[in-house]
Amino acid sequence: MGRTYLVEESIGQYLTELSTKVKPYVTGLLIGQCSPQRDYVIRAVRTPPKEQQQQESVGPPKLASLDEEWITTHASQVSRMLPGGLLVLGVFMIAAPELAKDGQNALRKLIFSVEKSLSKRRLWKPTEEEVSDRAALQICSATKKVVCRTYDVQDPKSSAKPADWKYQSALTASWVALGCTVNVNIHIPLLATSPNHDLEKNTKNGLNRWSKQIEDSVFLINGQVKDEDTELLEGQKKFRGNAQPSTQFSDVKVLTQLCQAASARSTATVQVCSGSINLRGAVKCRAYIHGNKPKVKEAIQALKRDIINTLSDRCEILFEDLILNEGPQKKIDVCPVADSPSDTQQAQLTKATLLLKLQQNMGLVVAAAVAVLASIFSFNYFSD
Repeated sequence: MGRTYLVEESIGQYLTELSTKVKPYVTGLLIGQCSPQRDYVIRAVRTPPKEQQQQESVGPPKLASLDEEWITTHASQVSRMLPGGLLVLGVFMIAAPELAKDGQNALRKLIFSVEKSLSKRRLWKPTEEEVSDRAALQICSATKKVVCRTYDVQDPKSSAKPADWKYQSALTASWVALGCTVNVNIHIPLLATSPNHDLEKNTKNGLNRWSKQIEDSVFLINGQVKDEDTELLEGQKKFRGNAQPSTQFSDVKVLTQLCQAASARSTATVQVCSGSINLRGAVKCRAYIHGNKPKVKEAIQALKRDIINTLSDRCEILFEDLILNEGPQKKIDVCPVADSPSDTQQAQLTKATLLLKLQQNMGLVVAAAVAVLASIFSFNYFSD
């Protein structure tokens, strides 16, 4: 038996409108949440058209012009804006009847390309019990027939499996929100082992070490430590009828370890460094969990990943900004301190400027992380 997708009713209206406006085909992303029992789709986001696509001359419809890189880039940008608990669940395509035969092959290729692009940026690894199926939704623009299939993105040879696509109103009405604020103070040394020091690589290594600390942290939900296998809402008062709030909120405190356990052995390593990067600020994060008897471990996992993703994405955006300002031919690096006074001053200025930009961009983390669920998907990515 295949997976079941519960879909927000408004998505059906959105897809129907697209099918009447776009020819010969249109693609997009499905946003939602996985759970052991079923998956939830709460938003569909159309792939923004390129300018040259809008100016193409009228000809026979074909999928050969499908821009895989453009679609995966859009998926990466959308993924950055999602709060904890939400992810790109799959892709959809609305196409003319004559494209139906090639549509499923194109969707399969897109699903694996999108997953490969998104997994490269992650500082965490999926768990063994985690759902790895992703949806491929195909809709005929003429008959409005809906065909939903899934592919296991952990298996490159995965074949299509049938899935149920069911619309439901007020899908997120009983969802739970969790929020926390984490103070960040990360010191990343720049090793003097080569003439140039790759800032992006060093920063990612530093963030990897920090992400392990977040993974090992203790999470207090409303001031309590709860067993991971218990229900998140266990012991809370249940509301009936219209008295139930639209979203229940839980405040979370994150306690990180200050030092290693007494039984753990450690060794000191001396490394020659030419400089360092300091990431400081407060990361305010939020995660959303379905209301169908969610487990504590699901909620904590969603919040952990939002903390890690928020800081990682912010640093990635910073480096992209530096690349654009420096020019595509220049590598981001910090030159080693030279002997001459002028070179020394220039190197110090470069590092000071970088630190300033890092601190300035860290301030934007708060605004990006606390965007409410309803408005998160109102943004679309358009590239030059």
